[in-house]
Amino acid sequence: MKNNKVTVSLSDDSHEYDIAIGDNLLENSGEWARNCLSKQTKKIALISNAKVFGLYGETVKNSLESANFEVVVFLMNDGERYKSLRTLEKVLKFFSENQIKRTDAVVALGGGVVGDLAGFAAAVFQRGTAFLQIPTTLLAMIDSSVGGKTGVNTEFGKNLVGAFHQPHGVLIDIAVLQTLPRRELTAGFCEAVKQGAISNEKLFTQTAEFLKKFPPNKFKKYFFDDDFISEIEKLITAQVAFKAEIVQQDEREDAARRDGKSRKILNFGHTLAHALEKVTDYKRFKHGEAVGYGILFAAELSKTLEMFDNNKLDLLNDVLRRLGKLPDASDINLKTVSETFAFDKKNIGKSLQWILLEDIGKPKIVDDREISPKIIDETLKKVLQP
Repeated sequence: MKNNKVTVSLSDDSHEYDIAIGDNLLENSGEWARNCLSKQTKKIALISNAKVFGLYGETVKNSLESANFEVVVFLMNDGERYKSLRTLEKVLKFFSENQIKRTDAVVALGGGVVGDLAGFAAAVFQRGTAFLQIPTTLLAMIDSSVGGKTGVNTEFGKNLVGAFHQPHGVLIDIAVLQTLPRRELTAGFCEAVKQGAISNEKLFTQTAEFLKKFPPNKFKKYFFDDDFISEIEKLITAQVAFKAEIVQQDEREDAARRDGKSRKILNFGHTLAHALEKVTDYKRFKHGEAVGYGILFAAELSKTLEMFDNNKLDLLNDVLRRLGKLPDASDINLKTVSETFAFDKKNIGKSLQWILLEDIGKPKIVDDREISPKIIDETLKKVLQP
């Protein structure tokens, strides 16, 4: 398989894996999986949902079987609200009924919901089963499939129950982006803008220029353009490389770290995003859409605190506008949103840590004790109820 490659080497572990990025890779996913896994691996539990499996499931399943794997398939329901303990229990029961062994493997074929749930199931079944990621959304490609965070949502917060369980490999086939609905593209590019904003001017500019040249509302027609294929491979590779760089030197998000390379910076925009998802019961927003609001909020808050230049704020907002309109949030109770911040996993001790910006590529971790509740409330109103 001809593809780009990003290698993730974890400093505190001997575990190392590759992220393969290219066009039309699914047909060879069996060969790829065989190279990633132990020779002892005989059976694969393929976790997906009906929509994704209907598009790509048979291709992946046939390829895995051609590589001499026995394949069993579990299809979960689609949506964040199904990334739950109840679904986890169903998947674990499926593993047991199909006699999945520690030497076997789990393959996630789908977006972030499928990847997070399947990864957590692999982490806890028999205290750890090998795991492969085949992300099929842009957001999952550049974010959730990289770094080993797995988990489920609960009534008391998003992703508060989970485990670090690194995959043995990630396969990113950009051809699957052709079938993504517009909202999924917007969600994915919100995450790309987030990573550009906290990484460096180069990645931010690369992302902004790509969106200017290839606007998401005309995305599908570009797949016949060789220049587009080359550019999106480069962009996804650069986005993945940035995420991998952060993960490699702070795999488990050390609570004591506050520097610009802490894994905490990846939560830029996520404090508000997780609150919005929770107060709407994970039904209104795609995760990346909620992150879009989170970026607007964190950047506006940074400007209000006189950390972030107004011209840079306008630049960031202009790039976000290229992605299209986000779902309406004006009817959401702001008091309920602010109360939900207390359940955020970025709470350290009695203080919530906000990820803000001093400049493009210069994130800063700020304790909420340094910010008056009035400023938080005013900024929430300005962003959610303009």
